[in-house]
Amino acid sequence: MAVNLIEPDETQILKIEGVQVFVGQAGIKKTNHDDLTLLVLNETNSVAAVVTQNRFCAAPVHITKQHLAAGQGIRALVINTGNANAGTGQQGRLDALFICEKVAQQIGCHAEQVLPFSTGVILEPLPADKIAKVLPDVKMASWSRAAAAIMTTDTVPKLASRCICVDGQEIHFTGIAKGSGMIHPNMATMLGFIFTDADIAQPVLQNMIEEVVETSFNAITVDGDTSTNDSFVVVATGKTLLPRIEDVTEANYEAIKSVIADLALELAQAIVRDGEGATKFITVHVKNALTVTEARQVAYAVAHSPLVKTAFYASDPNLGRILCAIGYAGIADLDITLINVHLNEVLVVENGERAGSYNEQAGQRVMAEDEITITIDLARADAEVKIYTCDLSKEYVAINADYRS
Repeated sequence: MAVNLIEPDETQILKIEGVQVFVGQAGIKKTNHDDLTLLVLNETNSVAAVVTQNRFCAAPVHITKQHLAAGQGIRALVINTGNANAGTGQQGRLDALFICEKVAQQIGCHAEQVLPFSTGVILEPLPADKIAKVLPDVKMASWSRAAAAIMTTDTVPKLASRCICVDGQEIHFTGIAKGSGMIHPNMATMLGFIFTDADIAQPVLQNMIEEVVETSFNAITVDGDTSTNDSFVVVATGKTLLPRIEDVTEANYEAIKSVIADLALELAQAIVRDGEGATKFITVHVKNALTVTEARQVAYAVAHSPLVKTAFYASDPNLGRILCAIGYAGIADLDITLINVHLNEVLVVENGERAGSYNEQAGQRVMAEDEITITIDLARADAEVKIYTCDLSKEYVAINADYRS
């Protein structure tokens, strides 16, 4: 069950002018479930994306990169669940292109103006004919239904909205995401899409998304597996009356980036809260490191440790496992005699050893909570990072053992 995550109220989700949402059932998934989403965009939009760094990246990831590079302007996003179209070779790419062509014919644009996205089982041929057959029958839908249609092992649809006022004009933002397992940075299987009616030049939007992803979708991990299909996309439809943002130095850039960053972080954290079998949401905060890279190294050593994660699942204050992970993080000149570690407000380690004030009852109390922050003070400089993860339960094994059945 997701950790303190409930399905958002549809009445709180904002429509974005310049985006039409359609959903259908192609029969890819074995259950009776919407599995096809089509998002049709207006002609005057900007689109930016970051995608997985997995060398086995899926066919739709290759096609998406090619179509973005073509620079013809994007008119649609098409997303299927139930099949990743990864490890499918040249036929997989042809299948992804075939779907793009069918969408283009349907809405009246070029195939290069369509971005395909897939998520689901790897190493299985994409049932492209099924998708093509149902495309003409997709129905206009709510954002909630679209968020549900892109789910795989997720238990809760992930979506959120924001609205800000700039120079007397409202700017709207709505995002959807999916992900529960196979989640690790380098574009943590996750998909994330944020839409805004702001008017932002594409190079500026690309710069923005590359900054935003580092503190959101690239700051989460469930199981340490980087998917073949991860993609994070931001679309700016330009329907606001505010002037177009042409440069990162313009006044409105930071205000809009801040909202997109906040929305992306909420969606990214929702993925961790809904981690496969998760019972606890854990923040690993490494501070006073020499560099951000060093802080990440330590944070991920702790966040990825099966021994740490299973201890949290069991609410067992076997906290030496945290020290063990810090020690093997690969910081050669780390002075362990300076390190302090807190669990929430409880000082556990002081100057590299068990704190004199610590007792197991206090540790047990914190470990039993469903939201826990591990704060690791390296006492080296002033760099810091926050990484978000969850515990590792028996249910995680069951979900992944049964994933294809």
